[in-house]
Amino acid sequence: MTINDRVAALLEDIRLVDPDQHALVSRLRAVILAVGPEVTEEVKYGGLLFSAGRPFCGVFAYRQHVSLEFSEGAGLADPGQVLEGTGKYRRHIKLRSVDDIAGKQVGRYIDAAFNDVRRQ
Repeated sequence: MTINDRVAALLEDIRLVDPDQHALVSRLRAVILAVGPEVTEEVKYGGLLFSAGRPFCGVFAYRQHVSLEFSEGAGLADPGQVLEGTGKYRRHIKLRSVDDIAGKQVGRYIDAAFNDVRRQ
């Protein structure tokens, strides 16, 4: 099974369980992949992990929300005060609807995480 097949299978599983979450994951995935042609994705840890040489974020569907995880999120600026978590490195944003992508300015955080990993 190729990476694309695994991604498609995970997305189909999410769609079968919750079409609204599938819409949210699909839209979030599109935003992440649009930041640069070098962005790759793979199924890992039960979700989608995105890399640009190194991993910079992941998308994980849970029963009540979708989590956008940042590998080194503790170093990200948080002007919207939407990052959650208290660990040494990781931070996440909980999303409950497609509208949260714009409402929580998710694109800004994705761009910052992507640019950080490209600089290293």
